[in-house]
Amino acid sequence: MRTLVTGGAGFIGSNLVDRLLVEGHEVDVVDDFSTGALSNLAEARTSAGRALTIHHLDISAPAIVELMARRRPQVVYHLAAQPDVSVSLAQPAFDATVNVVGSLNVLEGARQAGAERFVFAASGESLYGEPAPEDLPIRESHAQQPRSPFGVSKKAVVDYLVVYRELYALEFSALALASVYGPRQVPRDGSAVVAAFADRLLDQQPVTVHGDGKQTRDFVFIDDVVDAFVRAASRGGGLVCNIGTGRETTLNELLETMAGQCGIRPQRVSAPAREGEPVRSCLDIERAAIQLGWRPWTDLADGVRAVLEFAGARQG
Repeated sequence: MRTLVTGGAGFIGSNLVDRLLVEGHEVDVVDDFSTGALSNLAEARTSAGRALTIHHLDISAPAIVELMARRRPQVVYHLAAQPDVSVSLAQPAFDATVNVVGSLNVLEGARQAGAERFVFAASGESLYGEPAPEDLPIRESHAQQPRSPFGVSKKAVVDYLVVYRELYALEFSALALASVYGPRQVPRDGSAVVAAFADRLLDQQPVTVHGDGKQTRDFVFIDDVVDAFVRAASRGGGLVCNIGTGRETTLNELLETMAGQCGIRPQRVSAPAREGEPVRSCLDIERAAIQLGWRPWTDLADGVRAVLEFAGARQG
């Protein structure tokens, strides 16, 4: 099958590319390398041969439409984005240019290419806003009330997906992702907390905790997430499906788990809570279980061990 992955050199995208190539698909990667890295695709480039083609291109440029119309992918995985909530607060127009205009370009490219399915990486953390405690874990039926421009941009793309499905019969699946973590993730400005904790712990440096550390996240491992993307290529049509674990973990619990695996007592540095992010977040995943036949299988202890091993090898 001919596939195209935007953001294919990024953390999630490159892991997805590896899986698609192993399963025998042809893969076009589109990435502007602003956050992705060619090194993430090193193994794929070595082994894939002509099955992998990499295009250095910004999705906010109209050229992406022409490229997709020419390459004619059957399935489009759209992961390219401006991913940082804090950047969206400081530069909302830039956020919208990448996440809304860029996504529209990719949608137009998929339409002109006659694609069979459009799989979109939405944000389960930002899409639903600040849920009441009694609403956790959050179901897809929960009101979408984002509290940041980033969340608004993701919601807008889901709305566009519905319209393109009705107007042009372009089928879609939207995956509302919890806090994805795993090897290849790079911490940036306080985001990607598992990767950030790993780097600081292995360097035996103080670990910055934003807020009081009691805020919760639903941490889901990269391999499990990639499996959901692959399943969404043929299932879950016309739906938003939450992809998480259904379990809350505080940042304090995460740090304790990771420090225990490192065998050290961490030094903590407190920082203000990050604006625009929920205090508690946890996703109900029953729709994904029913519609995609998907459930996560990696527990947090095993997942963070893999991250620590990856970070250690990178530092070594």
